[in-house]
Amino acid sequence: MSKKAIVYRMVMDKHICPYGLKTLDLLKDEGYEVEDHHLSSREETDQFKEKYDVQTTPQTFIDDKRIGGYDDLKKFFGNVQEGTTYKPIIAIFATTILMALSTAWALGELSIVRIIELFIAFSMCALAIQKLRDLEAFSLQFLNYDILAQKWVKYSYVYPFVEMLAGVAMISGFLTILSAPAAIVIATINGYSVFKAVYIDKRELKCACVGGNSNVPLGFISLTENIMMAGMGFWMLYHLI
Repeated sequence: MSKKAIVYRMVMDKHICPYGLKTLDLLKDEGYEVEDHHLSSREETDQFKEKYDVQTTPQTFIDDKRIGGYDDLKKFFGNVQEGTTYKPIIAIFATTILMALSTAWALGELSIVRIIELFIAFSMCALAIQKLRDLEAFSLQFLNYDILAQKWVKYSYVYPFVEMLAGVAMISGFLTILSAPAAIVIATINGYSVFKAVYIDKRELKCACVGGNSNVPLGFISLTENIMMAGMGFWMLYHLI
């Protein structure tokens, strides 16, 4: 006997509800035959909400019982989002290592040292982008643990720009005399801040390394980011000398 579900979702000329599409996809993945009802106007949507006393659409019904919206449906199937995750940082590092490999190949510099140099520089740029896309959110999360930012709040707004510019300079080798020390300084301060917060004060915090409001736990990954940045700075200074 096939499993059946009824879905009511917004499908209008100028708007198709993305959560409605996610709901359909989830139900089909779970093996349900879906009876798909379109709410094609604002009036029809408002009437539906009033009839079932709900605030949002889509709404799913299974066995004549209202399950609710997309998040409620995920809970119904036991598909609950984890509290913390390393997925964002894994995605960034996987992408930047591939970028480093392809760039080294294109330049004819396919050596381990050059690949590592490019990987760290690309990673710094990618992480800076994540921070800069919502600078206010990053600042709020960064202030939870960075010791310099706690004393000078404006530093929480400066940090992503320094990281980004240092990464760009490391790719090109431009102004190494400025970019390398800058990377070393911010990495050392933040690395110590992370170590103190996690391993000395035993605080459970979220890392601002991939931007504000992230669910990446503060700890080993954050230390790795800072060690990579400081190490790259020292390496470039060594070659400059």
